[in-house]
Amino acid sequence: MKKNLLKLVFAALLFAGSAQAQIQKGNVMVGGNLTNINLGLDAPNIFSIDITPKAAWFIQDNVAVGGYVNFGLETAKNSSTTTTYGVGALGRYYAGKDVEVLKHGRFFAEATVGVGGVNVNRGGANTNGLDLSVGPGFAYFITPNIGLETLVKYKGLVGFGNSTTQNNLNLSFGFQIYLPGRGTAKKVKGDMN
Repeated sequence: MKKNLLKLVFAALLFAGSAQAQIQKGNVMVGGNLTNINLGLDAPNIFSIDITPKAAWFIQDNVAVGGYVNFGLETAKNSSTTTTYGVGALGRYYAGKDVEVLKHGRFFAEATVGVGGVNVNRGGANTNGLDLSVGPGFAYFITPNIGLETLVKYKGLVGFGNSTTQNNLNLSFGFQIYLPGRGTAKKVKGDMN
């Protein structure tokens, strides 16, 4: 009985220690936004769903840089089809422990810059060019390595087409998987010995 209790306490301490380690230098974040509710501020005002896979590396504690790819498709009865795309770089900053909410959650800010476009097949506002976005988010870690998140971002697209700019406010929901980097895995292994 004492052996099982000791194992349980050790597992709980290991779990608690690793819950704080997911946003440390050397770790990798992989995941994406699975749904994106888009409220268009410019005509046409659209509602769309898209997929945005992301990958980033923590270059220091709480700071990650990486890339994203975006593909979206919106179609409705008696309406044109809208295709969105984008590819570029992203940066994230997670707020420190002093603003930690709900014990396993963190606020973060995300910014992206890349090439993107919005194309409507029947005479709509087409824009292709520089794709910029910025906004705050919240990640809740359901396990030490998996975070559910919501993100509110302003997205601007500047370029060419029959409309030179498009602006949107986006509310997105997604998940991220935080994998320990090579150095982090060695450190954890060393701490366990």
